[in-house]
Amino acid sequence: MDLIIRNGEIVDGTGAPKFRGDVGVKDGKIVAVGTVEGAAKHTIDAQGAIVTPGFVDIHTHYDGQVSWDAMLAPSSINGVTSTAMGNCGVGFAPARADKHDFLIRLLEGVEDIPGTALHEGLTWDWESFPDYLDALSRRSYAIDIGAHMPHAPLRSYVMGDRGADHTATPTAQEIERMRRLTYEALEAGALGFSTTRTTFHRTKDGQNVGTLTASEQELIGITGALKEAGKGVIQLISDAYLTNDDEFAARELRLIRSLAEHTGRKLSFTVQQNDDAPNRWRHIFKEIEAMREGGLDVSAQVAPRPIGAILSFAGTVNPFILCPTYGKIAATLHGDALTFELNKPGVKALILAEHTQVNLTGNGGALTKGYARMFRLTDPADYEPRAEDSLQAEADRLGRDVHEHVYDTLLEENGRRLIYLPLNNYFYGNLDDVHAMMTGPYTLYGLSDGGAHCGSICDGSFPTTTIALWSKGSKSGHAMPLESLVHGYTQRNARHVGWHDRGAVKVGQLADLNVIDLERLSLSPPQIVRDLPAGGTRLLQTAKGYRQTIKSGVVTFEDGRWTGETPGKLLRGEQGA
Repeated sequence: MDLIIRNGEIVDGTGAPKFRGDVGVKDGKIVAVGTVEGAAKHTIDAQGAIVTPGFVDIHTHYDGQVSWDAMLAPSSINGVTSTAMGNCGVGFAPARADKHDFLIRLLEGVEDIPGTALHEGLTWDWESFPDYLDALSRRSYAIDIGAHMPHAPLRSYVMGDRGADHTATPTAQEIERMRRLTYEALEAGALGFSTTRTTFHRTKDGQNVGTLTASEQELIGITGALKEAGKGVIQLISDAYLTNDDEFAARELRLIRSLAEHTGRKLSFTVQQNDDAPNRWRHIFKEIEAMREGGLDVSAQVAPRPIGAILSFAGTVNPFILCPTYGKIAATLHGDALTFELNKPGVKALILAEHTQVNLTGNGGALTKGYARMFRLTDPADYEPRAEDSLQAEADRLGRDVHEHVYDTLLEENGRRLIYLPLNNYFYGNLDDVHAMMTGPYTLYGLSDGGAHCGSICDGSFPTTTIALWSKGSKSGHAMPLESLVHGYTQRNARHVGWHDRGAVKVGQLADLNVIDLERLSLSPPQIVRDLPAGGTRLLQTAKGYRQTIKSGVVTFEDGRWTGETPGKLLRGEQGA
């Protein structure tokens, strides 16, 4: 035997009760579970730890990072061994040479990935989507990866410049070509088809994504490829969850129903709680239940904590980003030089004066002046902060002007202070509604966006929060069984995308495993690191408590440190049991 994990508390991913036992591994697969006799080339003592399947993250954006990075953090350092990318209708294939810049601006805007890093790091050794998969198959990684066919680059590839205009309608011939290319992608190994229908997704130039208002005719036409191929899933994001417009939400949900009906395939879409419509998600859950009762396999992708922006003078966003003086300084200075300039009394006074003229609503208002929802990031990171710990409450207690107090707070730690701003999923100041979403009958754990939002959001650690927070309980007293949480991030996600060879600690399954010290499992606050191509920066968050992560029988991480091993590979489509 190659590896034996002994004396662990096995949480096998199926939802069944945990049990104590050993796991035997040979040739990358699990060959024994329970009492394993004999010796092995390598033995891990899991006494005092739980043993779980490797986590399966079905919502990431490593489409560019896979060109230059074999480690694929932050997912890999949070117990993930298999991941799906190409979500939300954005990616880098198919791509004609004259559209490379457009796609970089698209991902730079939608997913906050530095354009300089993409320009330097992308290899572009592909044009078609099958070419893209072939390029990935020539590389190896710390984790396995799969990819959806994304709608935005597909539209651009077929329609040219018109594809970037959401008011442009494709001809019947163009729809047929997009369908045919999607079929070819599925045959080559695409996991499915993804699209975006949210105004939050914009290019670097501030333009809506071309797929925003794609007609039912266009979407039914393209996804007919999934029905023809008899495989693939649909993933999308819609503004249905964030609007008080009942008619608009109803139209979007009818479209979702129609896609599921016409294709007969599994479909998942983003559901969160938005401040403008804090109870809309409940209505959506009822609609999903009705679809399920009608025989449609439709699920809500939900998050285990608030979708939170990370504000910092050293990152992408902060409350003063719209002030002209700040913008001028930040365009030319970085690091210590930026901090030195922002510390000057005259500069500070000018920025604060300009800030009084900023008057935004919605998320823009929250980012610039939502001080009652801004919190210092603690160690370990607290994703359920209380109102009395907000920067507004601090300023009130100190009798200080809150704008100045926030400015000075951002200058702490030599300008690298991070402030946490929970945007979605925190309307009532607690995680009660998040718990209700996670325990819904038709939910998938997703939305981590690993590989994206490099300087503003750091949610690739969602799997760690799911296990660490919810197995112990929220501050409101809500908790979930450990077995259910592990099942949600392993077997359930794996089966959704058609990966039947993983997600459970069972004989015959891939030996994708985590050995976790549950008592120690926690997240440090994110750090700003400069490790992207062209010296680009990103937020990276490390976790405590992962003793080992094992991919296909190979130890890839020890105590959170990468061993350098790359047993991961491209997954082409569904994987048989």
